[in-house]
Amino acid sequence: MIQAGARLFEVSEGPISMTEIANEAGVSVATAYRQFASVEEVLNTYRQEVGQLLLEYSQEQTGSGLERLEKVSRYWIKLVRQRGAAMVPMRNRRGYLERLWEGAEYLLVQANSVRPALRDAMAEMSLPDIGDKAVFLWNILFDPREIFDLLDTVGLSEKQVGSQLMSVLIGGLQGFAHANSFSVEDYRVK
Repeated sequence: MIQAGARLFEVSEGPISMTEIANEAGVSVATAYRQFASVEEVLNTYRQEVGQLLLEYSQEQTGSGLERLEKVSRYWIKLVRQRGAAMVPMRNRRGYLERLWEGAEYLLVQANSVRPALRDAMAEMSLPDIGDKAVFLWNILFDPREIFDLLDTVGLSEKQVGSQLMSVLIGGLQGFAHANSFSVEDYRVK
């Protein structure tokens, strides 16, 4: 069921029904609903499985916080390229942190994959720990839809995408860590 839903979402331009997922999986609609309450649950389970791959990879990494963060982020780009097309249609009206803090499993596994490296990277850069705001920023930048846009629309390689997103992430972490106020004048060339 999970893989059937993923296959459909990879190619679909519109909403997918549980009936379509059941047909793709070769099971009855009743069986599909016994396993999953909704299409969203099928896709959340798929996303959690992909996140689990990231978590397992992240737990194997050694090195400094910045080195681990780069490795995990680049591996995520690779996972998105290989498996992420099914995750692109997943949008939610509620905010990322709201869903994460409510315990959405598919978000928790991904957050747990990057939290340690983010925290250690920030310490390595002598930045204060900004907690889940760092994960929030990482999630914004490494969104599958945006990764595919850079790969397919802009024509960047996975390596270029990783380098550019990592550079923006580091700048964003520095900004988040020090941004208690903003003034245009502070950023004008003098």
